[in-house]
Amino acid sequence: MGDILSKYDILGAFWVTIQLSVLSALGALVLGTVIAVLRVSPVRVLRLLGASYVNVFRNTPLTLLMVFSILGLSFILGITLSQDLSRNAYLWAVVALSVYHAAFVCEALRSGVNTVPTGQAEAARAIGLTFGQSLREVLLPQAFRGAVAPLGSVLIALIKNTTVAAVILGTSEAAGLLAQITENEGASLPTFFLFAVGFVILTLPLGILTTNLSQRLAVKR
Repeated sequence: MGDILSKYDILGAFWVTIQLSVLSALGALVLGTVIAVLRVSPVRVLRLLGASYVNVFRNTPLTLLMVFSILGLSFILGITLSQDLSRNAYLWAVVALSVYHAAFVCEALRSGVNTVPTGQAEAARAIGLTFGQSLREVLLPQAFRGAVAPLGSVLIALIKNTTVAAVILGTSEAAGLLAQITENEGASLPTFFLFAVGFVILTLPLGILTTNLSQRLAVKR
């Protein structure tokens, strides 16, 4: 184990995983919120657009999105996000993770919107608030409070799904480095255990935090 720790930059690989998780989480939260707004919009076309997005990306394998982004969009169509190949792959991994998990963020937020009593939305309309104002002032704040636990589960799944990025990133992140170590040094239970503990350290505090927040921010009805 000491030789492996000295020969391979395991901490650096996990740092790449952390960066990938944070950027993808931000992208998924922003995009997922927009899609959730479409899902609850009074305009039928927008609702269908939001529903189509969720159904398509929620049922598409993440690995397929990764491969399509780097092979289909980048190499075949020439749509690159950076001239540096490794940087380009990294940015496409962020995009794929964000687009994929935005569908799950949307459904988590929509479930939060559904917990808001319809009387509050009707009251907002009665006092003259537009749909956008009702969302901003009444629905979304309560939806986020009610969806803290589901959002936490989505973010935990996102962190674990960064391992799929090894398909296009190679050995720069944790899963890719584990594959390289296994190929070069042979399968080893201590090595697998080390990487498993690393992911537990990344996900367990987030689970505890979101559980506590969901209990503290729960709306008493």
